[in-house]
Amino acid sequence: MLFLCYPKCSTCMKAKKWLDDHNCVYEQRDIKTERPTYEELKDWYKKSGLDIKRFFNTSGLLYKSMGLKDKLSSMSEEDKLKLLATDGMLVKRPILITDKEIILGFREAEYEKTALQ
Repeated sequence: MLFLCYPKCSTCMKAKKWLDDHNCVYEQRDIKTERPTYEELKDWYKKSGLDIKRFFNTSGLLYKSMGLKDKLSSMSEEDKLKLLATDGMLVKRPILITDKEIILGFREAEYEKTALQ
């Protein structure tokens, strides 16, 4: 499993603690210093089946300062992916990537269903 997080994020800390408490084996990656590439984001987006907007950290300061709430609707899917790849702080976190699933954010029930398999 690959676990992308921002170490200072409280939700990421909760997710990491959950993974550690359940003895899950994962590779951790700091989403800010080692941001996801365009290719990775495109792959994860396709595999997830989720709307591309779900990949944006809509509560983040960068998202708000860029006024993306009003801009995303007029952007193409490709432009949204390119924008996400410019800064890890634009990306929803944490992200847990397994062979079968892409989980955005932390919801214990989803982690139980996926990470413990």
